[in-house]
Amino acid sequence: MDIGLIGLGKMGGNMRTRLREGGHTVVGYDRNPDLSDVESLEELVGKLPSPKVVWVMVPAGDPTRETIKALGELLGEGDLVVDGGNSKWTDDQINADLLAQKGVGFVDCGVSGGVWGLKNGYALMCGGSDEDVAKVQPAFDTLKPEGESGFVHAGKKVGAGHFSKMVHNGIEYAIMQSYAEGWELLEKVDLVDNVTDVFDSWREGTVIRSWLLDLLVEALKQDTHLDKISGYAEDSGEGRWTVEAAIDNAVPMNVIAASLFARFVSRQDESPAMKAIAAMRNQFGGHAVRTQPPAGGDAPTKD
Repeated sequence: MDIGLIGLGKMGGNMRTRLREGGHTVVGYDRNPDLSDVESLEELVGKLPSPKVVWVMVPAGDPTRETIKALGELLGEGDLVVDGGNSKWTDDQINADLLAQKGVGFVDCGVSGGVWGLKNGYALMCGGSDEDVAKVQPAFDTLKPEGESGFVHAGKKVGAGHFSKMVHNGIEYAIMQSYAEGWELLEKVDLVDNVTDVFDSWREGTVIRSWLLDLLVEALKQDTHLDKISGYAEDSGEGRWTVEAAIDNAVPMNVIAASLFARFVSRQDESPAMKAIAAMRNQFGGHAVRTQPPAGGDAPTKD
């Protein structure tokens, strides 16, 4: 099939390559002229036969909204836009309604696979009508991993794909937090001789084996105690959206919520909340508190 692809960064660029290797004709546009096949959105649209299919892979929020708005002025009846970025699912119906005014279809698609997607394929979760999904199905079939799994038409309502991907990322937060806490405990206790080998052994035969575990082992082999990495973890936004959706729907989400808040802790040089807890423990139980260490010495305690 012929397809336009907007946004040729780490994900989009590799997707263009995988699609071309699968026999599709791809016209790519990026604001970086070194990556782009064309000079403008107008040129991209002009090179596509009708009905035109354009896949958007730009940052969520305003960049995606502005790109879809611009495409709404360029596309026409029977054409289709796919939003494959990490957009919030509540944006999808707004974008679909905007495009529908011109008779342009809309499919939202959560994409997972990162920089490994070119080789291994991308997990795809899409939302939209059967008719609209069918228009881009050949691209889905090429982008997905080999085998029966890896692609799902999550729902006929737009937003179903991004909502599924959002929950996927919330689960990802929790799994990573569990591995991280286990690693810290193994490192802390002077008992295990080689923590990396322990994690490596879990990759076969255990109930906690996963691709995330494979990636952690690879990182530990490169830097055994992770001395070269700062203890700061960013969040992309989808963990927050998952917890917000849980609150809106009264769904208990203890573990995913805790893993999100743990990332916030990583951004504090010193936790103000922990200071307050230490002070209260000292007040009600006389428990020792730590003060700032003097130059060249250990931190003293204060009863």
